[in-house]
Amino acid sequence: MKGRNDSGHSKRPVVLCCVMIVCLCLLFLYFSGSNGQAGSAAFEYGTKFSRSLGWGSDDGEDGSEESIFGTGDADDVKPKSFPVCDDRHSELIPCLDRNLIYQMRLKLDLNLMEHYERHCPPPERRFNCLIPPPHGYKVPIKWPKSRDVVWKANIPHTHLAKEKSDQNWMVEAGEKIKFPGGGTHFHHGADKYISNIANMLNFKDNNINNDGMLRTVLDVGCGVASFGGYLLSSNVIAMSLAPNDVHQNQIQFALERGIPAYLGVLGTKRLPYPSRSFELAHCSRCRIDWLQRDGILLLELDRLLRPGGYFAYSSPEAYAQDEEDLRIWKEMSALVERMCWKIAEKRNQTVIWVKPLDNDCYKRRAHGTKPPLCKSGNDPDSVWGVPMEACITPYPEQMHRDGGTGLAPWPARLTAPPPRLADLYITADTFEKDTEMWQQRVENYWSLLGPKVKPDTIRNIMDMKANFGSFAAALKEKDVWVMNVVPHDGPSTLKIIYDRGLIGSNHDWCEAFSTYPRTYDLLHAWAVFSDLDKRGCSAEDLLLEMDRILRPTGFAIVRDKGTVIEFIKKYLHALHWEALTVVDAEPSPESEESEMILIIRKKLWLPKAGPQDSGT
Repeated sequence: MKGRNDSGHSKRPVVLCCVMIVCLCLLFLYFSGSNGQAGSAAFEYGTKFSRSLGWGSDDGEDGSEESIFGTGDADDVKPKSFPVCDDRHSELIPCLDRNLIYQMRLKLDLNLMEHYERHCPPPERRFNCLIPPPHGYKVPIKWPKSRDVVWKANIPHTHLAKEKSDQNWMVEAGEKIKFPGGGTHFHHGADKYISNIANMLNFKDNNINNDGMLRTVLDVGCGVASFGGYLLSSNVIAMSLAPNDVHQNQIQFALERGIPAYLGVLGTKRLPYPSRSFELAHCSRCRIDWLQRDGILLLELDRLLRPGGYFAYSSPEAYAQDEEDLRIWKEMSALVERMCWKIAEKRNQTVIWVKPLDNDCYKRRAHGTKPPLCKSGNDPDSVWGVPMEACITPYPEQMHRDGGTGLAPWPARLTAPPPRLADLYITADTFEKDTEMWQQRVENYWSLLGPKVKPDTIRNIMDMKANFGSFAAALKEKDVWVMNVVPHDGPSTLKIIYDRGLIGSNHDWCEAFSTYPRTYDLLHAWAVFSDLDKRGCSAEDLLLEMDRILRPTGFAIVRDKGTVIEFIKKYLHALHWEALTVVDAEPSPESEESEMILIIRKKLWLPKAGPQDSGT
């Protein structure tokens, strides 16, 4: 008996081992399916395939100087397909993914809004798959109709329509969602509210643009961005800002409508915009505690406002008479007075403060007054991942002496060399030549796009490496807006872009951008891949990120070295992109190597279905 029992025990490990081997084989076959849909959420970057091509490295410190783009030979590794992500990832924002925070067990302070800030996945946790559109997705409604109505299937979330039904944010209308133009504080329409703000400031004809002197606006806690949407008709452009919070899809709705918007939060890090970028900051019941941490959030607005800039604040604290609101109003009034802000006007439920034109008030403050002035070594234009500080950003000496920015009114400021060029040691001649060069390049791009582009085909554009913003400036006569992206580790040219009356953000293209999938009609990538190569980041990552951002039937214009273009061409089938044209670029004074232009179009494909004809 003892011998037989020992024999039975000895067989069990063998049987278990065989069972495990069979299971592993079945799992391998399951995850290796050609379409990759069933278990696509498990596909991640950093695989053996990626590493064999030099991808999946974020630091570029492996000691190799070989380009990730190789020689461009046809014998280089060519991917056959990418798996499709699970449907639950159709709205994935990799660096604002709540699930990632839970999985990585990040210790975040919810009171400081750290859970709404960027937390990017390490290479081994990135999804190596294509983000699918939701079922029933349609090509978005064209601007300007899209300001007021979008397809419900594209953003199948109606909770805001129910939650904000009394405030006219949005209304369900069959297969569409309509936007009456209301907001939490302006139920009867953003247009009337905007006109009222202009009236409070005694602007001519109640026009918010103040004869072109008010051009750029920061709308904090913007909801579905109706405030920013209605500013556009006055030649005023707003950066509509909101976090991915309980109103989850508000920024997604804004971008679907064709309104400039960005996912961000006033938390612990500076917003990705340079100092003195906005003429007006606006907060309409944005539920922000401006008094916390010695007023650090209000001081961030102060950093972003230009000399003489305004902060329009519509909130119960400005008019309510209960004890708590009175306390907040009293403390907030004392804080802004120490910051040298003055009340420009206070009417009904809105107060507008104005920032000083120079440093004189700061110099007159008593010694030890808080908040203090920022230290001289504090660069107010260094923003990427930089913690906020509870201090006042004084003006540079020249701006102090001038008593303002010295900017021309819009639209003249678009092409007039701004004074802050001197900060970067850039001459007016260099600036003007850059403007002229990109005017010619953009005309060439549109000629190459030809019949594929009608006047209303393109609305939301991203320039992935904007330099001075001359690409966007060349599009002034077209009914588009441009998110001008400036690399975080390069020259601080984003302030020049804002001084031209344009908008944009700092970013690191080794990471995902803070936007929803399917939010841009055209991406312009000038030397972005070559720059990525120098840093050792993943070109495959960037292609998948571009695909995530790009709308179905949208376009990408890649201007880069020939080896980069050949590299990207190998991925077109895997990404469901089609090449419209490949041509040699005209000689470039910035590039030692000759460049090529590749224009692609993303095909419309739906989950569990093949690519569809993108049409015209």
